[in-house]
Amino acid sequence: MNPKNQSLQKSFLALADLVALNILNLTLLFYVNKHTTDLYLFTIFCIFSNLVWMICSYSSAMYQNNKLSNFRRLATKTLGAFIFYNCFLIVFAYVGLHKFTNTYIIFDQFGFALFLLISRLSYILFMNYLLNTSEYRKKIAFIGSNKNVTRLIEHFRENHGSTVIAGIFGESSDNNQGIPLLGAIKDCVSYAVENKINEIYSTLSPTTYPALYQLAETAEKSFIRFKFVPDLTEFAGQTGRIEFIEDTPVISLRNEPLADVSGQVVKRLFDMVFSSLVTIFILSWLIPILAILIKLDSKGPVFFTQLRSGKNNVPFKVLKLRTLSVNPDADSVQVSRGDSRITRLGAFLRKSNLDELPQFLNVLVGDMSVVGSRPHMLKHTLEYSQLFDNYMLRHYTKPGITGWAQVNGYRGEIKEPEQLRKRIEYDLWYAENWNIWLDFKIVYLTAFKTLSGDENAF
Repeated sequence: MNPKNQSLQKSFLALADLVALNILNLTLLFYVNKHTTDLYLFTIFCIFSNLVWMICSYSSAMYQNNKLSNFRRLATKTLGAFIFYNCFLIVFAYVGLHKFTNTYIIFDQFGFALFLLISRLSYILFMNYLLNTSEYRKKIAFIGSNKNVTRLIEHFRENHGSTVIAGIFGESSDNNQGIPLLGAIKDCVSYAVENKINEIYSTLSPTTYPALYQLAETAEKSFIRFKFVPDLTEFAGQTGRIEFIEDTPVISLRNEPLADVSGQVVKRLFDMVFSSLVTIFILSWLIPILAILIKLDSKGPVFFTQLRSGKNNVPFKVLKLRTLSVNPDADSVQVSRGDSRITRLGAFLRKSNLDELPQFLNVLVGDMSVVGSRPHMLKHTLEYSQLFDNYMLRHYTKPGITGWAQVNGYRGEIKEPEQLRKRIEYDLWYAENWNIWLDFKIVYLTAFKTLSGDENAF
């Protein structure tokens, strides 16, 4: 779908949501004005509900341009934004409101939920109707059989059900995924004209196959759109991204949601709120108790600090509860299963992850995030960077107390290069696919694995 059309759909949905919310608020506000004199409070509520909905819908990336055609995603993101919107309203309801306002808020929630349900169903039905008409359905074909073709086929199958994949031109391979081979590359334009194919995607480089330039020109003259798909994986083994500065295309070697200011602000707000709640309601009473137990269990300080690699590989002091007896190898030798340096209480603290709790203070000061790649000792950073070329890429983001690699079983001692490779793979996937809902998911999975018992925790 054309990006301008997607942007128009985004603006229309966002505007329709806000208009409906305000019409609902004004209607109920008129009712309240007839039955109470506390009009000022409800005016504040209307402003509050607008701000909260904009924050929730924006944070969920509900109106993201290139995803509006994914109806399942739109429904999921709408539901997620609405749930968090309701949570904020419930909190507001318990802060100084009169009892009869509960009815007002229930009507507001029910009315807005009804609008969202009807509007999304109407949108999905309308788009399905358009995409299934002959005018909007299109046939496409690919040139080449490689990983890019595989990814494109998966994308069109998952997100563009109205698109018909005619086949592939070139040599047959395992990447075809059941898509028929249509013939040689030189025959692609003539075949496309005869079979009414609308678009041809070439995953081969014109520098390697100069004839593609002539084929592209011939296709355009026949009203067949010819598109080149650059392969960026040769640079960093990652999926690249193309942006535009004015009319100039700029190719980034990887997708980085947290490189945008908006993503950084959302993640920082999450970190501040979450770590503040943990500090106030858990650390304030639990740390003094654990401090006494640590002192009774073994000689040495309560806290253990160590230089670790942070964002952009800038060192910072990570804060932990001491779980080892005082020893000269603490900054150079990794803790292993059955390590004799682990104290009696330390074994429990490490198994339950309680030794990591002080790192929420690192989050508050901005050295760490709640979710990210786990920070390594400076010595290990140097060693690991020499083993894998893409290891240092994990330092583009702040390190975290927990992470995507950890909840997928890659935590603790690294004995084999494959364990490190998988940890890097999961860390980079997180950095390239970050969204606030993924952070919530990882926090939930961390809590679940901690309570159920993690065999890799020791």
